[in-house]
Amino acid sequence: MPGSPSASSAAPRRARRGRLLIVGCGDVGLRVLRLLAGRWTVFALTSSAARVDALRAAGAIPLIGDLDDAATLGRLAGLADRVLHLAPPAAQGRTDERTRRLLQALSRSGAPRHLVYASTSGVYGDCGGARIDETRRPNPSNERAWRRVDAESQLRQWGRVTGCPVTILRVPGIYAFDRAGGHPRERLGKGLPVLAREDDVYTNHIQADDLARACLLALMRGPALRVIHASDDSELLMGDYFDLAAALCGLAPPARVARAQASAVFSPMQMSFMNESRRMDNRRLKRELRLLLRYPTPREGLLAVER
Repeated sequence: MPGSPSASSAAPRRARRGRLLIVGCGDVGLRVLRLLAGRWTVFALTSSAARVDALRAAGAIPLIGDLDDAATLGRLAGLADRVLHLAPPAAQGRTDERTRRLLQALSRSGAPRHLVYASTSGVYGDCGGARIDETRRPNPSNERAWRRVDAESQLRQWGRVTGCPVTILRVPGIYAFDRAGGHPRERLGKGLPVLAREDDVYTNHIQADDLARACLLALMRGPALRVIHASDDSELLMGDYFDLAAALCGLAPPARVARAQASAVFSPMQMSFMNESRRMDNRRLKRELRLLLRYPTPREGLLAVER
């Protein structure tokens, strides 16, 4: 399996013959499939019939089902011994009804051996640039993050009731050179500015292939009812991240604007990211999952493409 020694050599033999259900098999799910390289039987839930051929070509068994329609999820119960939940909540409200329907479907049979959920670092809200670990209490600042807090709460309660070990990965900004819409060169190409240094915020990152390795290791050895930061080692201000990307890609660095002018340039969602500053401690990721980051900072990862 491609990846770090801990991702490739530590998998128990029985896990390699296991059955995995990926819920929300987008870019990261496809990278997990590539890591597994046919060693597990992998089912991929999709609501789009147009994705069936691509999922099958990637090595998955596609299942048509919609997390917004409970009646389409009947086949999920007892299907797999491990579940990787990568599906985002719906776009509105403070609760994640998609996760609720998924757990209801899984509960119709015996619980899987492990469930891993990819949440978001946004659950913390603004931390004023502080370095935080997983004991920090969530403090969401928008409904998008509240939905993730609700999903985490549902999953923990379900894990306690069913006995299924649930591991939650809190994920920051995901990037990769070959991730559609997930590389700073695209924003740089639009000429969008960044905040002036005195107004700037700390952001956190993870290269998409490292995140896929973290997901796989969490499925194999993630502690039950445990939150783990799936973040790299970097501590970069947002503007420095884009300056680094510009230098590596041979592009002009972005202009700087004061926060007072930023709202005239950016959408409310973009501004929400610029109103939150934190530095994520990733010691649990390396100590408990024993992940050796291939791309410990964006300097190593921004131009990398794995095959």
